[in-house]
Amino acid sequence: MEKSILAAKTFAALRSVIKAPVTELQYTNPYELLVAVLLSAQCTDARVNLVTPALFTRFPDPHALSCVTTAEILPYIQSVTFPNNKAAHRAKLGHVLMEKHGGSIPQSVEEIEKLPGCGHKTAEVVASVAFGIPAFPVDTHVFRVSNRIGLVSGKTVKEVEVQLKALFPKSEWSEGHHLLILHGRYTCKAQNPQCTSCVLATCCAYKAQMDMLPATVVGLKPRLGAYYCADCHQYCNQFIAITDENGLEQGSCPQCGSVHLHHTKTGKTAMKIRDFRV
Repeated sequence: MEKSILAAKTFAALRSVIKAPVTELQYTNPYELLVAVLLSAQCTDARVNLVTPALFTRFPDPHALSCVTTAEILPYIQSVTFPNNKAAHRAKLGHVLMEKHGGSIPQSVEEIEKLPGCGHKTAEVVASVAFGIPAFPVDTHVFRVSNRIGLVSGKTVKEVEVQLKALFPKSEWSEGHHLLILHGRYTCKAQNPQCTSCVLATCCAYKAQMDMLPATVVGLKPRLGAYYCADCHQYCNQFIAITDENGLEQGSCPQCGSVHLHHTKTGKTAMKIRDFRV
């Protein structure tokens, strides 16, 4: 399937099940969005939403944030990931916003990137969500989902971003970012993706590969070995590691060299297919 057709099918299908493709972070203005996005790095939106009400009550604007120390911010964000680093960056953020931007949030990706603790993804999210600037931020969900589906073949976040922006019109970038994030968060999960209930099951490259894996073998005997070869019907406790054409390490039978090994405790295949992490 041509990628342009796959792209259209993907967004049409996701729109049918995701009625509100927007950020799940809770905020009321660009300042609150910026702080929430920064706190969400390697942390869940749900966790961030638990701490921001008290944080924003105490520090409602850049001026309030510029008047405090790291130690004063830390108690409010203690339960998010990397609280010490994030508290230090938030204290610096208040000073920079007041001194260089008059207490306002800059509206370009380039200027937001210069703020303490801000990277390219954060800048694109804030520019897109707060100011409506076309952007296609790539986080771990977007990276995983777009590669799994087959929309892109990027090995880095930058490669995926470039390919997605080339594939979709600017008018769909921001919406597409949220569609892919929400699909990855609730359906196409990193562990145990819900392929059987996925609206993209018929056009997803990852699902097609999963369907080609050997079926589970029942009635195996773990006491005879950790692995069972479906070709020579022998048991073994160790396999010979080989690298397949996709660069993945597979286990091969020490008796016949077949890669059709199964875990004897579960009967599931030991074969691996390529997955995507960032």
